[in-house]
Amino acid sequence: MSKEQKAVNIKILDKEYGVSCTPDEEQELLSSASMVDRKMREIRQSGTIVGMDRIAVMAALNIAHELIKTQNELAQHTDGTEKQLERIQEKIEFALAQARQMEL
Repeated sequence: MSKEQKAVNIKILDKEYGVSCTPDEEQELLSSASMVDRKMREIRQSGTIVGMDRIAVMAALNIAHELIKTQNELAQHTDGTEKQLERIQEKIEFALAQARQMEL
């Protein structure tokens, strides 16, 4: 069973687009549209890139780069956290083993 879809109007570089999404995705869609609009405006204002298609592609590349960079940073933190948890678990197991020996 599919969720109910809602029509949402977004505005990017003064052009309106109608997009369908579920009601619980609306805020994320609006935030995404705001980010794309902001990136495209930054690129257009730089004056180095001309043409909507090129501006859109550069904005997409910039956003994708930021996403990949954030994912890599998160993966590094996750690896570090997993290693810390493994060390903590080893210490707990060692402490439990010592406690068991003391009970004997």
